Amino acid sequence: MIPILPCRSIDDQLAFYESIGFEVTYRQKAPNVYASVQRGAIELHFFVLKGYEPANSYSSCYVYVSDIDRLYADFRDGLKRSLGRVPTRGIPRIGALKDMSYGVRQFLLTDPGGNIIRIGQPSGRTDVARPTSRLAKALEAATLLMHSKGDPETTARVLDAAMADRRDAPDVLLVQARILRGEAAHALGDDELAADLLDRVAAAELETDERATIADDMARADELRVAITAPVDG
Repeated sequence: MIPILPCRSIDDQLAFYESIGFEVTYRQKAPNVYASVQRGAIELHFFVLKGYEPANSYSSCYVYVSDIDRLYADFRDGLKRSLGRVPTRGIPRIGALKDMSYGVRQFLLTDPGGNIIRIGQPSGRTDVARPTSRLAKALEAATLLMHSKGDPETTARVLDAAMADRRDAPDVLLVQARILRGEAAHALGDDELAADLLDRVAAAELETDERATIADDMARADELRVAITAPVDG
């Protein structure tokens, strides 16, 4: 199945996908503006929709891949070469690479048309422990909100409420919550709060094995530090 997604500018759309390693396989100017791109087995089609506003887009599709870590790195490298930075908010943008609780390792890519391309790979993990504490439950819900729904506003509210009452929460859980809250703050334009949260993450005294269990989160913290110091972002 091949998704056909709307956009406002076919030129912007094709330039974006070419920058991350896709090939333009078809382009049509009349009777309607239409084009397609392909990278390996991933094929996407686009059409120009009159009066379309990318910021209000609800368009999305899910793409399964077999080497998501390599693809994520390639996409980030391509965007940095093309834009001079890795866009982490606004349109276009690329989200974090994350193991989700439903057994998929994924990230969200938002293109210039506002389409959210959800890219994932089955993680094979079926032993994920269900959260029991309030903060752990909030972190799971907030992760879904941020990395599956793309909703930083609700992510922030959920985490703020849970982090205000974090009795006996382990340090590693607090670090994960602060990183995700920092990501939400950055997405909402509050880089001062994001920087403060990341400073607290850097100051956390975690054991080596604890850091290893949250390697993706720590990598995202590093990405966010770069993003909030970039001269332009979104």
